Amino acid sequence: MTDTQPEVKAAHLLRAEDWQFEYHQKCNPQTSNLEWLTYGMYRIAGRTSSDELYHRREEAILFCLGGEPAVQAENQTFRLRHYDTLYVPLATPYRITNEIDEEGVLAVCRAPATNRHAPSHVVWEQVSADEARIRHLDGKDVFLMFDVSDPGDRLLAGYTIYQPHTRAWPPHNHTDQEEIYLFTKGRGSMEVYADEKTKTFVHSVKALDAATIPLLNYHPVFSQDEELHFIWCLAGERYWIGDKHREFMDRSVDQLTTGSSSTPDGL
Repeated sequence: MTDTQPEVKAAHLLRAEDWQFEYHQKCNPQTSNLEWLTYGMYRIAGRTSSDELYHRREEAILFCLGGEPAVQAENQTFRLRHYDTLYVPLATPYRITNEIDEEGVLAVCRAPATNRHAPSHVVWEQVSADEARIRHLDGKDVFLMFDVSDPGDRLLAGYTIYQPHTRAWPPHNHTDQEEIYLFTKGRGSMEVYADEKTKTFVHSVKALDAATIPLLNYHPVFSQDEELHFIWCLAGERYWIGDKHREFMDRSVDQLTTGSSSTPDGL
């Protein structure tokens, strides 16, 4: 028997400031007055990968905000580009890989689930050209990235793009959906309030600012001198307000409440 020496490999010096993969938790139900939604950000340095990630009781949606990260899940590789989304089913291990030098950035929203569904990779370039997935409102467009046609338990998500000097109308709230808004481009402002008398959440917003929207809070947005883009991710009953309530589309009411306990005409 011939003795063989193991290959000698180079050591790595890891400075205190070095990093390869980071997760920044932004909020969860224990810190945000939400019942279901957790929101965070992944950063993946160039030419590296994460460990295996896993959410035992939750489904998740990943939103690509930078670079071109790839996600391996269920023996598939999903290559994400700007504004693409990936639905990760309940209790599904996944790994994020970055094969280029540019840093990868992914937002992730999670909510409890009881059923497993198939992964769903939705490509922004396709959705932004598909009228079936776009809802045109006065001064803004809504893009349905993870819609009721995409199987899931609680989550729905999309992007809204406001033209300059546009405001949300009518102000609306939900009895059966909570949301997170994550701003991705431009500057504007946002209000979140239960009623006019208690309106204390009035803030200017810029890219990567976010706001949590608990049940029964109105949440209008206002753009300024440039386009304002934001992710909306909701958890609860799976519908988009404009598809359920015509009043939201034709702006025929001054405010609108949606959900199982709202009145039939939305007033």
